[in-house]
Amino acid sequence: MARRPEHGARLRLALSYAGFLFVAGTLLLAVMWVFVLRWLPVQDPRAIQERFGAVVIVGPNRSDLLRGFAPAAAVALALLLVLGFLGGWFLAGRMLAPLTRITDAARLAGAGSLSHRIRMRGRRDEFRELSDAFDSMLQQLESHVAEQRRFAANASHELRTPLAISQTLLDVARKDPTRDRGELIERLHEANARAIGLTEALLLLSRGDRGHFTRESVDLSLLAEEAAETLLPLAEQRGITLEATGGAALTSGSAELLLRMVTNLVQNAVVHNLPEGGTVTVHTEADADTSVLRVENTGRRLPPELVATLTEPFRRGTERVRTDGHAGVGLGLAIVDSVVRAHDGTLDLAPRAAGGLIVTVRVPGTRRAAGHQGNSG
Repeated sequence: MARRPEHGARLRLALSYAGFLFVAGTLLLAVMWVFVLRWLPVQDPRAIQERFGAVVIVGPNRSDLLRGFAPAAAVALALLLVLGFLGGWFLAGRMLAPLTRITDAARLAGAGSLSHRIRMRGRRDEFRELSDAFDSMLQQLESHVAEQRRFAANASHELRTPLAISQTLLDVARKDPTRDRGELIERLHEANARAIGLTEALLLLSRGDRGHFTRESVDLSLLAEEAAETLLPLAEQRGITLEATGGAALTSGSAELLLRMVTNLVQNAVVHNLPEGGTVTVHTEADADTSVLRVENTGRRLPPELVATLTEPFRRGTERVRTDGHAGVGLGLAIVDSVVRAHDGTLDLAPRAAGGLIVTVRVPGTRRAAGHQGNSG
């Protein structure tokens, strides 16, 4: 734990208050002195009496006033200095108390504790704004750290599965030379392909999160047609009607990442569909300064609480129906969400009333994307 400061700021504030009162008191006494001097006689009273031949009643002269005023003024200034310091010390302590709470919270956060909150009460002033901003930062950090830990644990589990399968197959081949090697090689190939696919998905997800890529003009409608053409055999195999509609939807970004985004959406829509007679519609359009991609598929009804979690890494949605044994790696929509955020867009998932899912991607259109590209350069 770091050593607490020796009241440096509080002492400086207290001295500042005391100094201000001392200067203000000095000025006040000086003004009083100057004002009083205007009404004091300059000459000796006896000289005035002889000159005017009348009795003149006068008060003390300047020298008498100075001898009586100076000690009293010194005592008053000393009292102002002492009272100003004591009052300033008390007020500074009251004012700096919120900073002490924020400092303690920062020390706890630096030690690894992110669950605590300041929750400062009272009127909304600068300290309250700082406290609320710090609480919001702690909440985001806690959520981010928890998400990263969960992601690391899930990734380790997912990678361990194909590696364990490969190890088991190799042990079987070594202990049983008479076993059909063709079958072992085929299963080993499948496990290895799954590990490679998961690794590539993780790398792509990391690349999308960083947002470091070369931007170029991309038409989402062309990517939708390419993805639909590529996945058409898969859709036909499952008896699903796949259709791409709409017009041009220009944006600026990575053609590779955006193609993977569209492909993942269409593949998910095909895989998580009705056992037969399902449909998948991919629609693109330009809406003002926004390019829109919408993928809609039939399927079972999905509860909203499940839909809200589908973009989490390795969240496959156990209640979603698959028309085959295709399990994927649980990163499809997580990659989509990462790519959309990297392109300054928004991703919206909504369940269809009749069953299935509607996924809507909105990214900046040509004008906004070009402006962003110029700013980032």
